[in-house]
Amino acid sequence: MKDFGPILTALRRHRTATLLIALEIALACAVLCNACFLIASRMGLMHIESGVDESSLALIKLDCDDCNSADLNARAMAALRAVPGVQSVAAVNTVPFADRAGDNGITLDREHYVAVPHFYLGGPGAVETLGLHIAEGQPFRPEDFRTGDVWVPSDTPVWISRALADKLWPGQSALGKEFWATDKFHFRVVGVLAHLVRPDPGGTRGSGAAEWTVFAPMAPGNVLKGVYAVRAAPADLPRVLREARDAAQKAVPEAVLDVQQSRTVSDLRDDFFRPTRVMAGMLVGVIVALLLVTAMGIVGLASFWVQQRRKQIGIRRAIGATRSDILRYFQTENFLIVSGGIVVGMLLAIALNLALMKVYELPRLPMFYLPIGAAVLWLLGQLAVLGPAMRAAAVPPVVATRSV
Repeated sequence: MKDFGPILTALRRHRTATLLIALEIALACAVLCNACFLIASRMGLMHIESGVDESSLALIKLDCDDCNSADLNARAMAALRAVPGVQSVAAVNTVPFADRAGDNGITLDREHYVAVPHFYLGGPGAVETLGLHIAEGQPFRPEDFRTGDVWVPSDTPVWISRALADKLWPGQSALGKEFWATDKFHFRVVGVLAHLVRPDPGGTRGSGAAEWTVFAPMAPGNVLKGVYAVRAAPADLPRVLREARDAAQKAVPEAVLDVQQSRTVSDLRDDFFRPTRVMAGMLVGVIVALLLVTAMGIVGLASFWVQQRRKQIGIRRAIGATRSDILRYFQTENFLIVSGGIVVGMLLAIALNLALMKVYELPRLPMFYLPIGAAVLWLLGQLAVLGPAMRAAAVPPVVATRSV
């Protein structure tokens, strides 16, 4: 374009102002791409499929360090089953969106750890109570439910999530495969679940490990005690939960009811993702504020340059330049500045994402966010410069030459 030469010459005369606006745009590009990616990732997690029948489930958690395990489980489960409307009760160690109960590193060769899934433990009836459905494999047998002294018994048959199966044995069937958690605990895969989310999806292990889970059968005892999944019809569940809390406290008065955890799974989900909603709102505010500041910077610089160049504009108008020529000049100049900032901003966006991956275990930034961020900033730049450019194009030639 014939305007490129004069535009580049003008920008070289105003290097400092041009550089500052370009750096502001670069920062906006880096933050915009990563913030949008974080928002999309976290909001996507909010809709993750848990793998359990959330609408029919509640959790009751009792804390009692000095209680006899067998007596605690017997009294609590009997009281819960007696509540009108309860369809089933089972001992578990936790449920999705409740407190974590068992993250453990696992190996395929007893030497090199390959993943850190969450281990769900469930007693007899837990599969039916939770509403778990295996995509392939076989159900647990009664003899699979055994007690353990410190954790699960060795040589335990387990179900694993599809996501964990793909992580451990990509492109292969997981059925019959084996893995270890230290040399002492050996597991054999007998079933694969389509979905089973960990209690803290997207938490300490990152969103990529949201469904790295194992479900192991275990008989209630020293390890599996005080935590119970209660199933009821969705319409009855709020009432059943209230009565179940009271019944558990009356049956085991020496235990302390964990009110924060003794809730419906739907409420646990809502509470777990409340910080995510707050974070998303804050990031949206940061994005809007950053774009507004960037736009104001572009408007301010363009307005300053229009004021400085009134004589040049008048001369160009006097020798035949049209309003559209003046408008196009300022838009092209702004486009070049924004483009330079975007190039640097893309590199900053990738560097920022790599830092976030290292510190917070976030996934890699998908490359399609970069052109989207560039398009937003290009559009913002053109809209921001439009007002000053139209004012410049509207100045009559005679007024412009006499004003200086």
